[in-house]
Amino acid sequence: MGLASRLFKVSIAGTVASVGVFFGATRNDVFEPMDTTDPIFSSPFFKKYNPNRNPTLHDNCVRRVPLDQIQPSLLENKGKLVEAFCAGVWGGMGYIPQRAYLARKYRGPETANQLWDRKDLLDNSYEVGTIITDHFQVLEKTEDRIVVRCGDSPRITEVRPSDGLFEMGAVIKQEEGVAEFTLKSCFYQGLGKSDSDSGPMPAHIEWLHRQYTKLLMETAVLKKCVK
Repeated sequence: MGLASRLFKVSIAGTVASVGVFFGATRNDVFEPMDTTDPIFSSPFFKKYNPNRNPTLHDNCVRRVPLDQIQPSLLENKGKLVEAFCAGVWGGMGYIPQRAYLARKYRGPETANQLWDRKDLLDNSYEVGTIITDHFQVLEKTEDRIVVRCGDSPRITEVRPSDGLFEMGAVIKQEEGVAEFTLKSCFYQGLGKSDSDSGPMPAHIEWLHRQYTKLLMETAVLKKCVK
């Protein structure tokens, strides 16, 4: 019992330390208000894939980085910063577990033309139509944002039971001296009329989603955007 007790205490201490490291590392990733005036709700994709206007789980994670910490090459041409940020989201450390899970389930001859390997995810420019690990597909790309559809396989092109939009944004704000990175999520029940007014996820899953979003944000910025 003495050894087991010591091992238990060490395990708990390690867990607490890891949690502390996570929250310390993501302390600059903050969630800011996102209401129905956000352009994502007036996009043709939201209207098409949420035809019954079912309630949503939506949030906006923001990270601001001083421009002198950004790789200079990403500031020279419009659109390069958001491409690098998007590549960092999918090719960074934060997405590795989900990518591995999806690869075990869905990687094969039917999905061979999609992005799976980390090198390809880090090097891609994410043009419209690009499919990421049989779960995300690029719907829109501008100089400062890339929008993907999520919730199920892109091979299911019609309205889905579980659906959503995920937006990666990167804006250079010269007057403030920062690059502003955003990850916007908007999840909803696409097929049928929802019988809930509270959105598609329970509170504890929503909390976990936000922690995962912060992890994707931080690992993307560190991997592809800063010096």
